[in-house]
Amino acid sequence: MDWKTIGEARERLAKEEGSIIKDWGGKTSIALVYPNSYFLGMSNLGFHAIYGLLNKDDRIVCERVFWEGAEPVSLESQRPLEDFDIISFSLSYELDYLNIPRLLKSGGIPLFTSERSEHHPLVIAGGAAVTANPEPIASLIDCFAIGEGEAILPRMIPVLLEVSASARHELLAELAKVPGIYVPSIGNDTPTVRQSAKTIDDFVTGSVALTPDTELGDLYLIEIARGCSWGCRFCLAGFHFRPVRYRPVATLLEQAKQGSKYRRRMGLVSAAVSDHPQIEELVTGIRKLGVDFSVSSLRIKPLSDIVLSGLADSGTRTVALAPEAGSERLRQIIRKRISEDDILSAVDKVAGHGLRQIKLYFMIGLPTEEDEDISDIVSLALAARNIAGKRGSGIQLTLNVTPFVPKAGTPFQWLPMARADALKRRLGMLKKGLSNKGIEVKADSIEWALIQGTLSRGDSRIGGVIANLPRVSLSAWQKAMERAGVDSESIHLEIPASEQLPWSMIDSGIRTDHLRTEIERAFQI
Repeated sequence: MDWKTIGEARERLAKEEGSIIKDWGGKTSIALVYPNSYFLGMSNLGFHAIYGLLNKDDRIVCERVFWEGAEPVSLESQRPLEDFDIISFSLSYELDYLNIPRLLKSGGIPLFTSERSEHHPLVIAGGAAVTANPEPIASLIDCFAIGEGEAILPRMIPVLLEVSASARHELLAELAKVPGIYVPSIGNDTPTVRQSAKTIDDFVTGSVALTPDTELGDLYLIEIARGCSWGCRFCLAGFHFRPVRYRPVATLLEQAKQGSKYRRRMGLVSAAVSDHPQIEELVTGIRKLGVDFSVSSLRIKPLSDIVLSGLADSGTRTVALAPEAGSERLRQIIRKRISEDDILSAVDKVAGHGLRQIKLYFMIGLPTEEDEDISDIVSLALAARNIAGKRGSGIQLTLNVTPFVPKAGTPFQWLPMARADALKRRLGMLKKGLSNKGIEVKADSIEWALIQGTLSRGDSRIGGVIANLPRVSLSAWQKAMERAGVDSESIHLEIPASEQLPWSMIDSGIRTDHLRTEIERAFQI
């Protein structure tokens, strides 16, 4: 046992408010694992939600585990993974898959489900990434929760409580009967249907354990809505969290009142915060409570002056807007449904309310993209800088650039990613056109984005690649791909419409013919 790791866990726990400490006697123990750092994991509202839901059951003790590069122990009691009955991975991002083997090895748990015995913990995974496509890690995970935890757990927990009393194969057979549970070793005659909570009014989703040692440490997080109605053709959230559901403003204000006991700043979370039909009433009510607020995202249109004024009064300095593409043609292809005038008007509004830092999010490598589309990003950014400048000096404009990654269950799932050389050249065009104009350009790693794309659209062979990584690096990934006989070029190829998709065992609730219609409409523009 690494005593340094234990000491660090105890130090973190001592700084937290709201941690849930339970006696283990007679309870089913679950390690809720975020396969990345504490800093990132504790900013993930879904992780908080599952932690709170599981611990509401008196028959369960759920403790958190993170990956920091050393032998992991649970935060609450500093126990190793092998002490738990169940290990449950929370997977929002595909690149976190690469840490799963190292976490399992640390607990002496065989990597592949076929090699585990009755004495090993049951290994579960849920989250947005695996809800879209569980197949890349299907050989490593005993069962998957497909959809929203609030809809799945009430019927799943009674089966999990039998983990110590039932034979492994019997337990998995019972789990396979639960709606939304996919057991790869058993398979299914019909696709596993993604589960969603019919209403989100029946439960509260917000911060459970608060800590200063995280990206959003000064915020009490509140989910105000779930899903997105805009249907951008590249977006996972817009298709896998349907239908759109909004929480009543009275409920949210009561939650903010409770949260104000812990933090003086509320973090409002949803796919598009400004879409909430009562958003102005909500932010006005929060300000009347004497607390500040921040937002996870603002849609360019509509953009409320009341919300912007409230953000400014709350001391917010940075607002992020997402045009995604520089040209009207590309914005129509991705179904963004905003014009250049909308974008520039939004920048003007933000700057006019005294918000001094504006982030503009763009993608490169979008379907049919040409160099002219990159030039349009440069022109749009310069126009935005000029408009913001008219509102006064000292306004900083930043471009955050990410490569387009096709996501399973979206209309663009069949489409290829651009090659690395093309992406690098276009990123270079942006930097050359803007960096000496006082506009900072920040970009995600192109190489890691391509790996993310391979994981997003991957099949069962990817599990072998992940399991055989001696370390997480670009060179190790490429060698593991070659050893497994997986073609790294496949991410640059369109998947034929007639080909069965690797994630066909999942019914996302969106018909394939609807997705095909959407992609056909995109290319008619």
